[in-house]
Amino acid sequence: MIKIANLSFRYGNNIVFSNLNLSLAPGGVCGLLGKNGAGKTTLLKLMAGLLFPMNGDIRVAGRKASERSVGFLQDLFFLPEVFDLPPVTPLQYEKLYSPFYPGYQRESFREYLRGFDVSIDTKLSKISFGQKKKFLIAFGLATGCRLVLMDEPTNGLDISSKSGFRKAVASCLSDDQVFIIATHQVRDLESLIDPVIILDQGSIIFNHSMEAVSNRLKISYLSEAPEPQETLFFEKRLGGYISVTENHDDMSSSIDLETLFNCVVGNRRQITKIFQKEAGT
Repeated sequence: MIKIANLSFRYGNNIVFSNLNLSLAPGGVCGLLGKNGAGKTTLLKLMAGLLFPMNGDIRVAGRKASERSVGFLQDLFFLPEVFDLPPVTPLQYEKLYSPFYPGYQRESFREYLRGFDVSIDTKLSKISFGQKKKFLIAFGLATGCRLVLMDEPTNGLDISSKSGFRKAVASCLSDDQVFIIATHQVRDLESLIDPVIILDQGSIIFNHSMEAVSNRLKISYLSEAPEPQETLFFEKRLGGYISVTENHDDMSSSIDLETLFNCVVGNRRQITKIFQKEAGT
């Protein structure tokens, strides 16, 4: 579905990516994680054809992203973190923009709006940021695009709306679609994201399914601090400690994404060896 080959990109003298490679198959909600400045938003914009690589190639379903062909744009929806909306109602917006998407689902759009409690009569310029974001999420899901890119989609959403977002994405995802969500709000999305990609210092340092994660890593809650040499990562939590170790029990273990991210970024070499061992390399 998505093939990135030898991608290089920079802002002036600031190198963001150098020979970056990535392949993603459809049928999943990919979580794109990284520290501030790691390149998450830049990578989304490159995938959307809004930025152009210095070298390398990005293809979505065989189409070159930088060419922004009609077929490419019909199959792409991008929800940026920062956006503006025109002074029209949701239904007026739909009338203006839905014809660009051949797979647009009119009834689904109304269903998502009802689920998010977004009025169809109020002008979009007059509603809160959270309501605007829910509107765009509803429209994006209704487009039926094969590639859906979202940058921090849960920022600005209240607790019930975050739950509604997870349910809506899970219910609409089809086998020929891929969602890529860049986020810092990992606790909002950890029941949804699979696979997990972690960017650090311009490189992809982790790209694995949650099944692979749970098979190779084990999380434990301890009353006392473990010996550092016995763990891959640990930190103090309320009432004790959380520890990540290699899983030798052949039993799946549940690992939250925040802990996984901190473990991978803080112990990159050992994590890489563990997952190489799993792959038999």
